[in-house]
Amino acid sequence: MKKISKMLAAVAALGMVVFSSCGQKTSTTEVAAAEQDTIPTVYYIKNITPENIIKVYEALGRKADGKNIGIKISTGESNKSNHLDTALIADFVRLVNGTFVECNTAYAGNRNTTEAHLKAAKEHGFTDLAGVDILDAEGEIELPVVGGKHLTKDIVGKNIQNYDFMVVLSHFKGHQMGGFGGALKNISIGLGSSAGKAYIHTAGKTNCVDSLWSNQPKQEEFIESMAEAAKAITDYYGDRILYINVANRLSVDCDCNGNPEEPKMGDLGVFASLDPVALDRACVDMVMNSDDPGKADLIERINSRLGTVILKHAEELGVGSQKYKLVVIEE
Repeated sequence: MKKISKMLAAVAALGMVVFSSCGQKTSTTEVAAAEQDTIPTVYYIKNITPENIIKVYEALGRKADGKNIGIKISTGESNKSNHLDTALIADFVRLVNGTFVECNTAYAGNRNTTEAHLKAAKEHGFTDLAGVDILDAEGEIELPVVGGKHLTKDIVGKNIQNYDFMVVLSHFKGHQMGGFGGALKNISIGLGSSAGKAYIHTAGKTNCVDSLWSNQPKQEEFIESMAEAAKAITDYYGDRILYINVANRLSVDCDCNGNPEEPKMGDLGVFASLDPVALDRACVDMVMNSDDPGKADLIERINSRLGTVILKHAEELGVGSQKYKLVVIEE
């Protein structure tokens, strides 16, 4: 408990506003009261259990409600990938009564076709827990990107139209191209169709999967393009979306990696927010301020790939805020 208290104190020192679960301030900055009212809240609980995922969800005060509820997860590239364990998320999935939603990848592997993707989802236990819908199995649609520097549209799976509420359930970890993966990556690259993924990865140069790797942009442009695709999704769903990050198995590699490096850093906990920028910022802050020596590789991965550019650009686009209030839920 002492270790996590030191970590929370370090996060507070960054200029964030930290509250306890009973609503009393434990630390604050000189932020005007009116501004504090507009700062998004990130809920946090340390122990990663099925019950605690439900606790952070309920703390949000926004019920996943609708005729069809999508749960955006990563099904994981292989049995070695660090995707979320279905035993961990099962109670929550049953509670919200949702369908797992995914899109096919833009690279050769175990999930680049609908047939292969459904096979991987079955092997990893997802089809035994709930329905799995590969959103681009029957085509794609375009959503507008407002205010983008690189993208004018986001190309997503056609079946996204069938879901009137989206639960974004992300495994927070490193990423070999994006620096880190959390809520923003899950709704940008994650909800892009195969062509949409190519479009984001090339910062709008092409939506052709076959020419993706010959049209690579500057790294900053790719990261900014992810933020712009996330903008399209948040505009589309409005207040019919919520975000949960599970920060465990903190490898430097993404779940799209079939042979990821073993994590060197210990698990952090479960985070939830109605603001994906605040949520990802809180997770990054906790990594940066951890006293776990194993954090060094993950920090290097985030910084070397310009990972936090996605937070900056998403904030500029109005997706969310890098300022947040961290509410610690007591167990």
